[in-house]
Amino acid sequence: MNTRRFCATCCGDPSSANETFPLRMSNPIFRKPKIAVLSAACAGTLLTFLCIAEPSMAGGASEYPGVIQDAVKNGIIIVKSFPAASGLTGWVLERDGEHSIVYTTGDRKTMLIGNLVTDNGKILSAEYEDRYIPKADFSGLYAELEKTPQVVEGTQANPKRVLYIFTDPECPYCHLAWKALQPYEAAGLQVRWVMVAVIKPSSLPKAVEILGSADKTATFRSMESNHGKPWTATLKMEPGKAASIQKGLESNAILMERFKFGGTPGFVWKDEKGEVHLQAGMPKLSELTRITGLPRQKISDPELARFQ
Repeated sequence: MNTRRFCATCCGDPSSANETFPLRMSNPIFRKPKIAVLSAACAGTLLTFLCIAEPSMAGGASEYPGVIQDAVKNGIIIVKSFPAASGLTGWVLERDGEHSIVYTTGDRKTMLIGNLVTDNGKILSAEYEDRYIPKADFSGLYAELEKTPQVVEGTQANPKRVLYIFTDPECPYCHLAWKALQPYEAAGLQVRWVMVAVIKPSSLPKAVEILGSADKTATFRSMESNHGKPWTATLKMEPGKAASIQKGLESNAILMERFKFGGTPGFVWKDEKGEVHLQAGMPKLSELTRITGLPRQKISDPELARFQ
């Protein structure tokens, strides 16, 4: 595959990124996500809305705000509207089977696209997505994850949760996710890193070396520990074996697309009820309890401070 993708949360070095919050879902309708930061008081307002307010079906197109009317004219379907925090109105939009949520301000003149985040770091838009967006059934795809070329790390015997992560050796946010998950692995988490090679030309030889090693986990950990440093391939293998590994990497990339991840890292896990959940991009550290199903672990790495 010749396709190249950026990391899900930035277009290059994470030190240059302005957005440090996860993009939970790709937005197929509007492609320029922004972050709206709300006051901490909004959290209480949100809970009230979630408890007592059912989403209303939007009326005729003439009743929509102008910015929403423009979307309708471009073929977007308004599925429903609902009251959101801080006087915003949320709109569930659909086109070609893909769903997104956008927000309009109280004066109906401005549209907000992207994550709604309180000043204490709570991602309100994630709760809205869980409540209002129709749930895709990824149970069939989840079964395919077990067959992928991968690296198993963390607790081996009776893990408290198994977490799959699509990762690229050249992805800086995948590296940060690896660092953030180390204490969770020590606490009972098993991580299965599903390798892809889609970001840089150097992604492929690194991924091939990891998957071709006799000890995949040790090679992967060594590469992560030296992430960003000069690297030279050391593993020699038959061309046929390398070609087979490359084919597996291409299959992993296709599976990543089927999960609707636009880049790496992409998290996939089952909760206690067996429901499949997805998380695109590097999450805030507070979100790791939801993702791992474990109590919050102490993380003091300065590289991860901006994800607090």
